[in-house]
Amino acid sequence: MGLTDFSTFSFTHSGATRTVYKKGQGPGVVVMHEIPGITPPVADFSRRVADAGFTVYMPHMFGTPEKPLSIPYALGEIGRACVSREFAVFAKNESSPITDWLRALCRRAHAECGGPGVGALGMCLTGNFALALMVDDSVMAPVLSQPSLPFGITASHRAALHVSDAELEVVRRRAASGCGVLGLRFTADPMCTAARFSTLRRELGDGFEAIEIESGPGNPHGLGRQAHSVLTTDLVDEAGHPTRAALERVLAFFGERLKRSEEPVVNREP
Repeated sequence: MGLTDFSTFSFTHSGATRTVYKKGQGPGVVVMHEIPGITPPVADFSRRVADAGFTVYMPHMFGTPEKPLSIPYALGEIGRACVSREFAVFAKNESSPITDWLRALCRRAHAECGGPGVGALGMCLTGNFALALMVDDSVMAPVLSQPSLPFGITASHRAALHVSDAELEVVRRRAASGCGVLGLRFTADPMCTAARFSTLRRELGDGFEAIEIESGPGNPHGLGRQAHSVLTTDLVDEAGHPTRAALERVLAFFGERLKRSEEPVVNREP
């Protein structure tokens, strides 16, 4: 199938132009793909979101769309991200510059789709971006799936949130006023640590909803110790499995936040 079931458009903001894959009808959800790129499981996740009654906006930020995951491919894209000016992968108290472009995309999605706002879901390297996107009022349903920045080179890095103090203050305020954050991780994932979720709990209190799936040795779910991608590569799409339950919770979260308006949600072409 490839990505032929998605339409595409070019979106430019502050001099940067990227291709965005779009699919579905209903409230907008910006899906930010993980390392190494828009792999087949990432595309399948976006299809699930569209099938649930949302318009998916999936920007191409790195990698080769539809290229399957492999270790060499992932390592190569991590290396490129480390030297890119758009991704501040070691910054503890600063968000990546690309989040400004992503906030602009969220505003466009909201303008086109209407409704109370848009969803924003990041994975792995982009997982923390949903926090930075909350600075824009258009984002009403932020989801952090295995948020992995900053890369955990020290204990303080492993606990940090990859947002500035000013951004975090807005996130706190919005979470306290009802725009809470949903986070997902595997318990044995070294890239998305328990320390980071502890920071989110401390900073956001009841405004943070955590889904942590047991993945340590002898876990009852049959998950390997390398399990990392909750909604894509490591999803076990079977009734009763905790990763399937996590996927269903994400879709319900979007529905709760984005379909509350009594006004009909429409797609407005630019």
